[in-house]
Amino acid sequence: MRRQKTHKAVLLILLTTLSSILVQLFAYHKTSVIALPPNIDIPEEILRTEVIIEARSPIDGKSLTPAEYAQLQDQLKTRPYPPKLSPKVRETVFLLRLRKILKTFFPFVNF
Repeated sequence: MRRQKTHKAVLLILLTTLSSILVQLFAYHKTSVIALPPNIDIPEEILRTEVIIEARSPIDGKSLTPAEYAQLQDQLKTRPYPPKLSPKVRETVFLLRLRKILKTFFPFVNF
């Protein structure tokens, strides 16, 4: 009986040691960390402090100088609101929306 207990204890110690060695071997890799960005990638903090001297038009994406970009922004801000729709078009849009809602609740009815 005593011999069985010592045999189990030795086996437990051996398995524990062996498993810890295997875990350390498999966990140790000489590869670099994949989650980090490459060294040539410029950090966002540095990019935020850079002065942008070229701009793109929000309308068509063409390159603009800073002066042209500022002028375009002013034009977009002072541009009048779109013209109001005629009452007939407003009523048609309202009825189409109402039809869409009713079709959601009553799909079997043909409008």
